[in-house]
Parts: sequence; C-alpha cells; structure tokens
Amino acid sequence: MGALSGVRVVELADSVAGQYCGKLLADFGAEVIKVEPPDSRSRSRAALFAYLNTNKSSAVLDAQRLPDLVGRADAVIAESRSWADRYPDVVCCSITPFGVDAPAEFDNAKSINVFHASGWGYHTPSHARAAEPPLQGPGYFLADYEAGLEAALCVTSALFGRLHTGSGEFIDISQQAVLVSRADCILGRFITGEVTAEGHRSDYEQRGPATFFECADGYVYLYVTSRAHWLGVKALLGQPEWLDRFDDDWLEFSVTPEKVAEFQRGFAAWVRELPKVAAAEQAQRLGVPLVPVNSAADLHDSPQYRHRGFFQDVGGVPYPTVPYLLSESPAHITSAAPTRGQHTASVLDALTTPRTAPPARQRQRKAPRRPRGGPLQGVRVVELTKVWAGPYAGKLLSMLGAEVIKVETAALPDEMRAFGGTDINHAPFFLSINPEILSVDLDIKSSDGMARLRELIACSDIVINNLRPCAMERQGLGYADLKSIKPDIISVSIKMWGNDGPLGHQTGYAPCFAALAGLASLVGYPGGPPRGASMRYGDSTVGAAAAYAAVVALLHREVSREGQFVDVSAVETLSSMIGDRVFEQSLTGKMLGPNGNRHPDLCPHGCYPCADDGWIAVAVANDAEWQRFCDVLDARELAGRYHTARDRRAQCDALDAELAGLTRCHDAEELAHRLRTAGIAATKSATAVDVISDQRLWDRGVYRFVSDHREGQRPIVGPSWQLARNPARIERGAPDLGEDNEYVLHELLREGAGT
Repeated sequence: MGALSGVRVVELADSVAGQYCGKLLADFGAEVIKVEPPDSRSRSRAALFAYLNTNKSSAVLDAQRLPDLVGRADAVIAESRSWADRYPDVVCCSITPFGVDAPAEFDNAKSINVFHASGWGYHTPSHARAAEPPLQGPGYFLADYEAGLEAALCVTSALFGRLHTGSGEFIDISQQAVLVSRADCILGRFITGEVTAEGHRSDYEQRGPATFFECADGYVYLYVTSRAHWLGVKALLGQPEWLDRFDDDWLEFSVTPEKVAEFQRGFAAWVRELPKVAAAEQAQRLGVPLVPVNSAADLHDSPQYRHRGFFQDVGGVPYPTVPYLLSESPAHITSAAPTRGQHTASVLDALTTPRTAPPARQRQRKAPRRPRGGPLQGVRVVELTKVWAGPYAGKLLSMLGAEVIKVETAALPDEMRAFGGTDINHAPFFLSINPEILSVDLDIKSSDGMARLRELIACSDIVINNLRPCAMERQGLGYADLKSIKPDIISVSIKMWGNDGPLGHQTGYAPCFAALAGLASLVGYPGGPPRGASMRYGDSTVGAAAAYAAVVALLHREVSREGQFVDVSAVETLSSMIGDRVFEQSLTGKMLGPNGNRHPDLCPHGCYPCADDGWIAVAVANDAEWQRFCDVLDARELAGRYHTARDRRAQCDALDAELAGLTRCHDAEELAHRLRTAGIAATKSATAVDVISDQRLWDRGVYRFVSDHREGQRPIVGPSWQLARNPARIERGAPDLGEDNEYVLHELLREGAGT
C-alpha cells in the first residue's frame, strides 16, 4: 500500500509545477485526478507530459460537475485561490510564478523568467565572464520542479494537520520565493550586511580552484576547499615539485586568482589523458571530491542507479522514479500517463458516493513548550546534521510547526558555526539556516551523552542525519538501533549516493551532486563544455526532498502505526530536477548537451544585455507576442524578417545577436515592465542586490525578522509559502550552542520518562 493511499487529489493546474506536485503525490499512491480543460497545453510536449503524469487519472468534466469533485477531494492543486473559501475542509494549493497577489502582468511568466527573477540566473553559469549571457539553468523547467516539490511538502503537511484539526488549508506557493528560499545560506548573509552583496556575477560563488576539467572521455569536476582535500590532491598527483609552491592550508587562508590559475593548469595537464570514471575512483580513494560529469545517458549505465532501481520499466520504457527509498511504503510507477478523458466515466461514477473528511484525531503528546501553530505542531524532530542539506530539511519542518532539536557538541560543532563569524554563536552561515531550531549540547561519544540521546529519540517522531556513510551505524544509531529505541520512529538518512550501493562510500558536495546527476552537463553554451549552475545550487533542494519524504512517512504512520527508514540520495534528487530531459533521452537515445538559453517551443528565449551591465530574460510564446515584442523595441523591420516561429528557430543565433543590439541601450527593469505590459514574459536578470531589495519578497514575508542574541533582531530568509489558516509563528533566531539544554535534558526528558 502506498504511503498516500486513500488520499484524493484533484489536479486543475496546467503548469509544469502543478503537474509535478501531482506527480510527487501520485508516486506514493494518492489518487490524483487530472481534470483537463479543452484548451490544455500540457500535452503539446509528449515526453514532458508522459514523465509528469504517471499514476494519474484523466477526466474531462463540465463546469457543473467540477465542484462536486473538488468537494469530495482531500486536496486540490490549482493556479488560483478560488476553491479555498468554497471548500474549507479541503487543502487547496495554488502554484504561480510570483504568488496569487502578484500583478497580472506577471501571470504568463515562464520558467526562465522566474529563474532570473530569483537571482539564480544572473549567477549561472559558475565562474561566468562578464560578456557571457546569464543562462536558464539545467533543463527547461527548474523553477517549476522546485516549486512543485515545495507544494508537495506543504500539501502533505497540511493533510497531516487536517487529520488532527479537521480543517483544510489554503497554500500560496510563489515559484520565485521558492528559489530565493533555496539560497538562504547565501542571501542570509547579504540581508544582514555581514557580507556585502556587490551585484557581481560571482556573488554566489566560493573562492578556490573548484571547476570542470576535460579528460580522455569527457569531463570531471573537482571540488576542494580544505587542508584535508589538499593533502589528498598532492598524493593523487604523486607529489610533483610544482605543488611545493602551495602551503598546505592555502585553500583556507591564502586563495588568490594567481594560485587558482596555476593549480588549475597543473591539474588539467594531469587529468587530460585519464578516463573520467577511473580518475574519479582514484581520487575518491584518497578522500578527494573528484567526480565524473555524467550525461543523461550515463545515468542509465550507472551501477549505483541500477542498484537502487532509479529507473523503472513501464511499458518497455525506463522512467526515472524517485530519489528517496522508503522501507515500508516505497513509491512505485504503476501506470503510464493517461489518455485525455480516459477515466471520465469512473470519476463521474465516484461522484455518486458520499465522501467526507476524516474525523480529527486527538494527539497523544503534550503541546511543545512554545506552541507555534502550523500543520506539523506536535511533531518532534531530532537533527543529527551539519552544513546545509540536513539543516535545511530541519528548517523547513520547523517552519511548518515541528519542534526540531539539533544535537551538537562544543567539542565538534557544525562546520557552519566556524565560517565567517566572530564565534560559534555568531556565524552568518549558521544563523541563516537554523532559525526556530533548538540546540542541545550532547557529547554522544560518551556513554552518558549517548544515553540521553536515546532518551530523546524515544520521545521523538523523526531522526534526520546527513553524516558520512556508516557513521550512524558505527555509533549504534542505525535504523535497527533506532527502531529498538522507538518502534515507530522515522529515520531519514541523506547521503550523496544514498545509504548503500557500489558507489555509496563516495563523498562530495553540492556541485559534485550536480555533476553526477546530469545537471552540469546541460548548463553551458551550445557546442561548448559543461559550465554548471551556480556552485551553491543543490544542497537545499536535497534538504527539501528529505523534508517531503519525512512528511510522507508521517502520514503513512498515522494510518499504519509503523515507522520506517527513509533513504535519500542527493544525486538522484538532482536528477529528478531534470526528470523530463532524462526521460527524453530514454525515449530518443539522443545525446543531450549544453543548449545555452534555447527552448524547444519558445523563440526568442534568452537573456539579452541592457544598459549599465544589466540583463533581461525574455520568452516569446507565439507570433502575436513576437509582433508586440518588436513593437515595444520599435523594430518592425525585424518583425518582418523573422515573421514565423519557424523563421526564428531556424536563425536563432542571428536573431539573438540582433536583439542584443536592440536591448543594449535600455534599462533592464524598465524594458521588462514595458514588455510585460504588452503581454510578453520578461524580467530583469536579478543581481544579489536586486534580490535582497525586492519589495515583493519582503511583502510576502520571505524576508522577516527574528530574535537575535546580540542585536535584538536580525533578518532571515523565511518560508516561500503562505498558509492562510494555520501558519507557524517564526520569531526565534538560530540558537546558541546548547541553548536549550535545560528544556531538553530536564523538562522534556523528565516528561518522557514519566510517559
């Protein structure tokens, strides 16, 4: 039985984001009924539709029957709030580019516009040169996939809350806000002024020599940031004399452009004649995060993906599945995408059967010390995590109302407490990622500390870890151990490759995930090498996937009373962000590579230079829009020469060059507004300065103030969503190390011992 069996979802959204949210719910057994309008555009791209709509039913209904269907549903996915007031017992989720209250001129924004409005576009590719156009990122729909994942997390959380309150919810998802929230580690330091946002293409980058290198059969990606990495590199290269010019701690204390360039030249010469997999295996044995840059085709041949069953055969075609393996209620693809209206008759028959919301269930546990509301209030999470992906999962759960307790120790604090601050309690990275988290100082290497941790687990619901492979097992905290402590515990493990498999021992960081997952190979300029998205992309997406899988497991436990092991693969998570492209490769066998800003349906579709080093992202959907676009630019002669979409696609390079000459004299923001007013999807490619000063984001509460131990208050990047009926209060900043010892070790555990 699927984790979401018995849940009925009506999918009204025609967007990629809405369909992806429905797919994520259908993956786990929800009954997702896709209601298709006569003018639906979603079937125009066969591979994309096939990927997004497995496990769903399709119905074509008239306006009179649709309300009956929504009224009998548990959740509805739409692009407006129109159903929320009419059906207060239903969880209604709206997914739009900029939120339901955005001006109408933003309604037809495309994924490239959202990606650029969020700041990610301006900072893509990594290590961009000033004259290079910013790119759309990996695949065509990254903003949609991210928003669909966020929506699925919120919908399942609201369904969990509904089980205990009987009330529905209205969820407003802004795709722009989702992508901004994924950059909390970066933007959190900018909005406080602790690091200055310069407005440069490099603002999202890390200093150092990490980059792509050509090798005998493709490319590899090297990510090195520490003394330990450097010592491994020296051993890998055989200790050549030229490395003696570098101090062993230069990556941490004395990085300069000259040193970076010298090292990259030397490493490029070493790796040039080596096969990418062999080079990576040799490096990984020495603890060096070097990985092959995989194409979509490479994923099908990956021994790790085969071991984990990432591809599932449906009708003779290998479909990418999910990046999380649940031990008791795994996801399955049971049916291919439906034909239009295939299930109309059965859906109409079901309308004759009364269906009511389940009665609210009483919680057994006492309310937390600080009841904050939110659909996950009463859920307790133990967080054994560090850096970004694991803490980001905890952050999302806490912002939905869960009580999240971070277990750490002063002897070995989270690395994020060590970067950029005056001390471990005032480090900007840590403060950005950990608001509303509790901290308990426990040395779990001691017998007493481990005993207290086991007591804490015994009165909790979820344990999240992103420690190195086998670290939990070595400490007696593997899933079998946790289950002996609390039989219905949900254990969430986040690893680069997942918890097992032939490559499960390897290590890496977010840019390595993207290289292995097939994303990096899609980002670059046509005919050129892979360039990759911004170096910081990936960790927070993995955290969001882990949070979603954890809530799905919670819902399953509500019905079955059983916990389970949730095994999250960071690499597979990022492959799922380009799932349609991976599936397209399965269908066609066509080698996919960097495509710049090109799009299969829209032209022009790209990023064009403007005055004062600005850039504008534009997507033109049809010939009528093209004529209006040229009217705004006063380029009627151009409109005539590229009259049809076929003309424009056949000469896209020449067209882009001519458009760049026309846009160069315009202010990016002013031109974008004029184009939107004319019905053209356009946004300025937002710099870091633009993103932190975006009034829409402040008005939505994406940026908000929380308590701070030193300055009184500090701004943080909060949740991307808005919940209309039961939002969690978010008031408390990140904790000092061990700040909540008294509550956890005495009050909470004493209560636990008495139950």
